[in-house]
Amino acid sequence: MQFGFGVGPDTSWMRKELTDLGVEELKTPEEVDRAMNEYNKGTMLMVINSVCGCAAGNARPGAAIALDKTETKPDHLVTVFAGQDKEATARAREFFSEYPPSSPAFAYFVDGEIKAMIPRHRIEGRTREEVAGDLIMVFDAFAGKESA
Repeated sequence: MQFGFGVGPDTSWMRKELTDLGVEELKTPEEVDRAMNEYNKGTMLMVINSVCGCAAGNARPGAAIALDKTETKPDHLVTVFAGQDKEATARAREFFSEYPPSSPAFAYFVDGEIKAMIPRHRIEGRTREEVAGDLIMVFDAFAGKESA
């Protein structure tokens, strides 16, 4: 981690790991609302990013593996950064408030409705390949399905 005078860790590389995959960053509550409104048809994966080691070792690499190895990619990929973009993260969590706050985590939506959640306890202590396997299982389970 890089620290500047009076500044927290440099998270640009942590963000870039996801944006390089085509994941759209949502940094404000307004951006979260826009994404939830615009992407309310089809499937959407929301990555709740974090500075912790399990995000760097398992979550972000697991997402990269899953997106590379599957034919059933979500229609939309977005991310909020817990602990960094606090207001955006809080707003995002309102869309899956039945789940306790968790970061890193993955929230999967179909037609704007939360359908699956992979919380921190399913990421921490597991391999990136296991995390990727969970993501692919979710992608496959909801491929081509719409909310009833």
